[in-house]
Amino acid sequence: MKYDIIIVGAGISGATLAERYARVLNRKVLVVEKRDHIGGNCYDYYDKAGLLVPKYGPHFFHTNDKTVWNYVSKFTEWIPYQHRVLSFVDGLLVPIPVNINTVNILFGTNIKNAQEMKKWLKENTEKIKEPKNSEEVALTRVGKILYEKMFKNYTKKQWDMWPEDLDASVMSRIPVRMNFDDRYFTDTYQAMPKSGYTKIFENMLNHKNIKVLLNTDFFKIANKIKTYKKLFYTGPIDKFFNYKYGKLQYRSLKFKTQTLRMKFFQSRAQINYPNEYDFTRITEPKHATGQQSDWTTIIKESPTWDGEPYYPVPSRQNKIIYKKYEIDAFKLNDKNIFFIGRLANYKYINMDQAFRNALDLFNNLAKD
Repeated sequence: MKYDIIIVGAGISGATLAERYARVLNRKVLVVEKRDHIGGNCYDYYDKAGLLVPKYGPHFFHTNDKTVWNYVSKFTEWIPYQHRVLSFVDGLLVPIPVNINTVNILFGTNIKNAQEMKKWLKENTEKIKEPKNSEEVALTRVGKILYEKMFKNYTKKQWDMWPEDLDASVMSRIPVRMNFDDRYFTDTYQAMPKSGYTKIFENMLNHKNIKVLLNTDFFKIANKIKTYKKLFYTGPIDKFFNYKYGKLQYRSLKFKTQTLRMKFFQSRAQINYPNEYDFTRITEPKHATGQQSDWTTIIKESPTWDGEPYYPVPSRQNKIIYKKYEIDAFKLNDKNIFFIGRLANYKYINMDQAFRNALDLFNNLAKD
């Protein structure tokens, strides 16, 4: 096999690098993907009812990065969509992120403006100068009552760890609004791809210079790849180094998908269940795809330790192990081997960040 560029993984990072090297620099690119499809965890498909369903849970595109928006827009048309989430708490459906309506519904208050909301938070949150873990972060942001009603048990289900045992960075992502804005994201650009995410990746990889090998374990064919100019690895970094420093932990997800003969099952694309049930949320993609049908598909999502790796676990021990792999990976840059993406960098990143990181890496290396 003779290619200029070898890319391991056909997700966002891999597809972006493949597309750029093929189109911009006219390089011959081989993409090696262990799954039977492209698109990584963004992969979606049409079910028997003709509904677009995400195999690995829903993805809602949002970004403030105009460069990323313009880049992805080359490969898809968009439909407008702004994500709104409800959480089932005390038998009530309340908006999340926490905003004025959340507090008014749960506590029977009559907060009317930002000044009153700030006053309520000041009276109910704790003053911790340097939060050491996620529980302390939550106590400083939303206070003990909201934390226990909306976040404590949800976090335990999501991570199989209590917030007090989790790095402060996990709860640092909790947004709190001082107004009535119930949008989950406030980014400038928010939309869903008209024909789904898989179509984006098909368009990106549809080039005469790109060959994609599906159902292929890179490590089983690595010795057949004799020459290349650059290799990009987007898989788990500990696997690349044969777990020499130990395995890194990842939380995974399992999904129970049901197709029902009804217009809609719930009022939003996503409803969280922080306290009751084993699952964490139910999503209903039709709210986001805009499809018209007498059928709908719902997805119940439950965290697990088994299955595809989704979320790096930000514990102290994992950080120590990853740092050792990171040092070894950096040394391989001299051999034109580069590590990129959520699994290779052991870091949670949003879709737009994944596109941006891949574009930046390409632009930096293309100067050589």
